[in-house]
Amino acid sequence: MAERRVLVTGGGRGIGAAVARELGRAGAHLALAARSRDQVEALARELGSGSRRAVALVADVSDSSSCDAMVREACDALGGIDILVNAAGVAPSAPLVKTTDEQWRSALDTNLSGAFYTTRATLPGMLERGWGRIVNVASIAGKTGMPYIAAYSASKHGLLGLTRCAALEVADKGITVNAVCPGYVDTAMTESSIARIVAKTGLESRAIRRRLEETSPQKRLYTAEEVAALVAFLCSDAAAGINGQALSVDGGTVV
Repeated sequence: MAERRVLVTGGGRGIGAAVARELGRAGAHLALAARSRDQVEALARELGSGSRRAVALVADVSDSSSCDAMVREACDALGGIDILVNAAGVAPSAPLVKTTDEQWRSALDTNLSGAFYTTRATLPGMLERGWGRIVNVASIAGKTGMPYIAAYSASKHGLLGLTRCAALEVADKGITVNAVCPGYVDTAMTESSIARIVAKTGLESRAIRRRLEETSPQKRLYTAEEVAALVAFLCSDAAAGINGQALSVDGGTVV
C-alpha cells in the first residue's frame, strides 16, 4: 500500500475513518472527503505525518458536480487516485407507507448515486494508469430484505448491481471493483438508528442494542476496524483476482 493514493468518501467517521486509518498505517496517501469539514480535517491532521500526505475535502456525494470537484481536488493534492473507497452513506428508516420522498431520495442519492458519480469521475485516471481498486461499502441489506428500511435496502441492492457491472467493464484493465457488506456495525450511524427506535417505541436503548446484536449468529455488533481490514485487503495486490464480489462481515447472518 506504500505510496498508493486513496480517496475515501465518508472519511470523517465510522467505517470511512477506520478505513483511512488502516490504509494510512500501511503507507497510503489519503484524501478524506465528507460534508463536515471539522471531522475530516481532524483526521487528516492525525494521519498526515512525515512523507505521508493526508488532505481534507468537503463534498456532497449526492451532487454530481460536487463529486467531480472532489475528485479533481484529490488528484491535484495527491497526483492521482489509485484507490477509491465509497463509504459515504445515510440510513433512514420508516415503515414503507410512511417513507417520505425526501427519505427515499436521500438514500438513493447518497448511497447509490454518490458511488456512481465518484466512480465515474475516478475511473478514467485508473484506466490510463492500468491499475486501480474501487471498494464500495454496502450492507447485508443489499443482499436481503428487512422491515422498515426499504429506501436504505433498495439503495444498497443498487450499489451491488453497480459494483458487478463496473467490475466486468474493467476486469481486463488492472482494476477491480468490489463491495463489502457489513451487518450492524458499532458506529455513530448505528447509535443514531437506535436513538430513532427508542424515540418511536419508548424502549430502552440497551434493549434495542441487544436486539440488533441478536440478529447476528455471533450475537454482537461488528467493529469498523473489522470492516476496514477487509477493505484494505481488497485494495491490495494480493486481492487482484477478487473482482465483482460482495463480501460480508456479518458472522454468517446472510449465507
